Amino acid sequence: MNFSLYIAKRYLFSKSKSSAINIITGIASVGIIVGTMALFVVLSVFSGLKDFSLSFSNTFDSDLKVNPITGKSFFISAEQDNQLKQINDIASFSKVAEERVLFFFDGKEQVTYLKGVDASFIQTNEVSKNLFNGQWLKNDTYQVVVGYGISEKLSLGLFDFNNPFEVFVPKKGKGVIESESEAFNKSTLIPVGIYAVSEDLDSKYVFCDLALAQELLEFQSDQVSFLEIKLKPEVDESEVVEKINAVFQNKVEVKNRAQQNATLYKMLNTENIAVYLIFTLVIIIALFNLIGALIMMILDKKSNLKTLFNLGAEIKDLKKIFLLQGSLLSVYGGIIGLVLGILIVLVQQQFKLVMITETLAYPVVFSFKNVLLVFLTIIVLGFISSVIASSRVSKELLN
Repeated sequence: MNFSLYIAKRYLFSKSKSSAINIITGIASVGIIVGTMALFVVLSVFSGLKDFSLSFSNTFDSDLKVNPITGKSFFISAEQDNQLKQINDIASFSKVAEERVLFFFDGKEQVTYLKGVDASFIQTNEVSKNLFNGQWLKNDTYQVVVGYGISEKLSLGLFDFNNPFEVFVPKKGKGVIESESEAFNKSTLIPVGIYAVSEDLDSKYVFCDLALAQELLEFQSDQVSFLEIKLKPEVDESEVVEKINAVFQNKVEVKNRAQQNATLYKMLNTENIAVYLIFTLVIIIALFNLIGALIMMILDKKSNLKTLFNLGAEIKDLKKIFLLQGSLLSVYGGIIGLVLGILIVLVQQQFKLVMITETLAYPVVFSFKNVLLVFLTIIVLGFISSVIASSRVSKELLN
């Protein structure tokens, strides 16, 4: 066995004659364990909150979204439609016509998005599975599905034939407007369903048939605002994007979920990094106890070190003793802290002990990535602390 490692283990697992050194070493060990456990639990909680936050947007966001590079719409020919169907990695895709328009009901008005979708939309998007009331719309009808927030603001119910639910879409063109009919394309809609996902999204969309939206927006039958695409499981996303660009001759922009919600993903990642840095700072403060404990151990073992030096041990070997002692203490403390943190996360996942509401448990996610990140953080910081403390060993100290 390596000489320095053998001595380091003896010092690590044997008590010092000084009770003060034992107390400080115990405090340092507890600090490492608690700091490691806290960092892992907090990262697991934020991973859970991230997945929880993204679950709402993922209800509306498809795996891929095909947008026009210029303008607000583009054309998709029958040949391009067939080419997309030939791509094996695509499970389904839906054509969408979308625009911000004015809705009017019983003396109240609301400006929000009219989203025209085709029959494939329910296979591509999960919003139809989040109906709060009613049913999904039928194709080639004036039926619509509205958000819960919109229905509340307009006091809108389902199948209310006494008060018409109207949509007004500005017409294209120039010139003087002399009447309402010259300014707007207008239609009376039939609400048949109400979806509920989150507060923001519930006030954003009114879903209707694609052909109706194209008529109101003065689109041609092969003109759409964008395409929503659902991929098959475990496919290479980049390869599919290349195939889609080839179909449209690189005249479209293809975005994945992260690119569709770049701001949201950036905010969540920034929060995660901030929390990691804050709790890493807490661990750094706790490791000052480790530095103090090692320095006091060096002073306490000064006579032993002098004996080893006189017997032929080099200064670098004596430094290595306390470097290894501190590193081993960090490793053992990190392992114990991780085990405790993993147990807390798994218990919360299984038994839901901490609740946000009566029905919603605090979300946590166990991730091997977090395990590796926390363990590497403890090892690196513990090693740096040990280097700082072991540097106190010198010839001047022994003399």
